Amino acid sequence: MRLDPRAWDRFRRNRRGYYSLWLFLVLFVVSLFAEILSNDRPLLVYYDGEYYLPLVTSYPETTFGGDFATEADYLDPYIRSRFSSGENWAIYPPNPYSYNTINYYSEEANPSAPSESNLLGTDDRGRDVLARLLYGFRLSVIFAFVLTLIGMVIGIFAGAVQGYFGGRVDLISQRFMEVWGSMPELYLLIIFASIFSPSILLLIVLLSLFGWMGLADYVRAEFLRGRNLNYVTAARALGLRNRTIMWRHLLPNALTPVITFLPFRISGSILALTSLDFLGLGVPPTTPSLGELLAQGKENIDAWWLSMSTFIVLVGTLVLLIFIGEALREALDSRRG
Repeated sequence: MRLDPRAWDRFRRNRRGYYSLWLFLVLFVVSLFAEILSNDRPLLVYYDGEYYLPLVTSYPETTFGGDFATEADYLDPYIRSRFSSGENWAIYPPNPYSYNTINYYSEEANPSAPSESNLLGTDDRGRDVLARLLYGFRLSVIFAFVLTLIGMVIGIFAGAVQGYFGGRVDLISQRFMEVWGSMPELYLLIIFASIFSPSILLLIVLLSLFGWMGLADYVRAEFLRGRNLNYVTAARALGLRNRTIMWRHLLPNALTPVITFLPFRISGSILALTSLDFLGLGVPPTTPSLGELLAQGKENIDAWWLSMSTFIVLVGTLVLLIFIGEALREALDSRRG
């Protein structure tokens, strides 16, 4: 698809989609610095005339006047008092908890309600909800980007081959896709989850096996429509190879539906990961996950902050992506002025 300045102008005129794009990008960029914004290790420590970087290097407790050779617990009141004595000081992140940090010094039973120490409360294991939301949002978006990219590559390749060559190649491919698409995806995930240890890589592989078929149909239709056009026939008569015709002449025009459905596929990937984590078929238990927080909210009805905060983050992300997708669809519609 050739870049059209008019399409960008149409996208900018859609204020809802335009501002949603910027807001989503800002939130995603902020989440990339989660270790700096939310961590149980100080960013910088000045102790006894020397500088330390606990965020990069692990230091034993004895380094800061403790009694044990194990790694220092920077939330320990004694260690904190060492940093505030004399000329010593430490710079902590705005939220002094990581996604797996347990607040042992909370006065309330877990899950505890929002407080000054935990702005969004803690989950049933004493972990900070704000930190898990921040890390979980980043994980969900990166997972969706990777899964969407793999699905795009496979879908574009499969659709291009089917649409360009047609005939027997298209017929056999369509029958294969019908059989492959009829396989119970959820049952396969349950079976593989019981055989292998849950991991992000396993989820990406399993979901990528099925996530390309919807996109392949649109690319196939575009190639079927364009393969008999005059400029393609002329290129074929000039002796250009099929690969060159597909890549240089047909693919750019076939990318319109790919780009249009891109935000919707990202939102679908985020929702798929959240659903699998909610069912216990997703990432390992210690991994920050929006679905795992929703499952905790279901098990702890009184802990409203678990469900409410996760609901706002998840629905807000999906709404932003839907607004972006609608704006892209209108911007790439050549019938609009």
